[in-house]
Amino acid sequence: MLPNQIPNWIGIQEQPTQANEWFEKLNPANGHLLCKVARSREADIKQAIEAAKKAQPAWADTPAVQRGMILHKIVVGMQNRQSEIAAIVAAETGKSMKEALGETGGAIQCGLFYASEGQRLYGRTTTSGTANKYAMTIRQPIGVAGLIIAANTPIANVAWKVFPSLICGNAAILKAAEDTPATAWIFGQIAKEAGLPDGVLSIMQGFGEEAGAPLVAHQDVGVISFTGSTEVGRIINRVAAERFARISLELGGKNPLVVCDDADLENATKWVLLSAFSNAGQRCASTSRIIIFESVYEKFRDMLVEKTKKLKVGITDDCDFGAVINEGQLLGMVSAVEKAKKNGATILCGGERMTDAEHKDGYFIAPTLIENVDPHDEISECELFGPVALLFKVKDFEHALQMANDTPYGLTASIHTKSIHRATRFYDKVQTGVAVVNAGTHGSEPHMPFGGRKLSGNGSREPGTEALNIYSELKDVYINIDPTQV
Repeated sequence: MLPNQIPNWIGIQEQPTQANEWFEKLNPANGHLLCKVARSREADIKQAIEAAKKAQPAWADTPAVQRGMILHKIVVGMQNRQSEIAAIVAAETGKSMKEALGETGGAIQCGLFYASEGQRLYGRTTTSGTANKYAMTIRQPIGVAGLIIAANTPIANVAWKVFPSLICGNAAILKAAEDTPATAWIFGQIAKEAGLPDGVLSIMQGFGEEAGAPLVAHQDVGVISFTGSTEVGRIINRVAAERFARISLELGGKNPLVVCDDADLENATKWVLLSAFSNAGQRCASTSRIIIFESVYEKFRDMLVEKTKKLKVGITDDCDFGAVINEGQLLGMVSAVEKAKKNGATILCGGERMTDAEHKDGYFIAPTLIENVDPHDEISECELFGPVALLFKVKDFEHALQMANDTPYGLTASIHTKSIHRATRFYDKVQTGVAVVNAGTHGSEPHMPFGGRKLSGNGSREPGTEALNIYSELKDVYINIDPTQV
């Protein structure tokens, strides 16, 4: 299924790095070697950029409708190989085949949406204040797009960035996540088979400091789109802004889910479990702060703990979630939980690495619920990116809203209530880019904009048609006529 070595795609050619360096990718479920991966450096990135610069003008001159037809062929290729893609996703991430198939299906939907945008790459025709003058706007590509993705939902992350950047007429260079190299690699193979012109898309493997950094810094890369941590986002923002590149940052979250005293507690429990623990909590939109009215706190806490303890952890389709992506991530979570415990927190369940025979060789952590934590403790304000959630007790709605907003992040939020008044007040006043009523904090759709406020991003939105504003330039066009020449 996976090749022993994962090379770069520079255009439609598979290539090792110029220094012929490789690093190891391990299976999160058992710690075994999956493959060796090309370790790109600045020279390799420059090679991809030169290929992109050479290919981009012809791609931009290709009518958007025709670009969309080629992207649609990539989507069909993904549909035909959905099980193969999902198997690679499952192997690289330590999630079940069922979950990987669902993620791949979402990536296909995203690709289909953007392929269709080739027929709707709208500008605007409007009026002028001057006689015999006509005004309109048109969209034009930026040039070369640098795309840097995370490993949590790897094929979805590829689709979210590659498809909108290409439909706008850019050439794209994707820096794959080092923990999910083969998922990006197979997408490159499908793109080649679909007839994507040489140089329009390159897929580069390697580490952020060695491959991502030179991509961000290069003067010829006109737009940078990054999904990942706030810490890295700060660095990218500083470097790319210095040369006035377009920047899109989709960063972390510490997302609240509010349970009101009139909530359907069974439904709220279901959505907390899904939002906090599915995908091993490795979503920027995961629920990590559960804010509960004091009148129902003990009842809801007990229900939640009981159901959390019944969750099954593993990689088979009957499991609720699988491994975290690497051992460093796992150890960081365990350390954070232990530190919170020393500071007085109560561990209601989980909090430790799973060391039984089934899990001991992989990177599995038991689903974790914690209470008696100060809202401003380190664990309350730092994104752990794993299956760890905190419980907080509040007096009433206004207290819940205040606590929901009392965070450095502002990505997603959810409220569970039967009151339309509370729901409306909440989604109007909560300081996030996404607000949900009576469901989870995750679950964005390909045609809708996604992004956050504060430390969760720089205000950009991907996917949806809003992503077209990231990957294209707007040009004003004024046409003046002489009516005497008619």
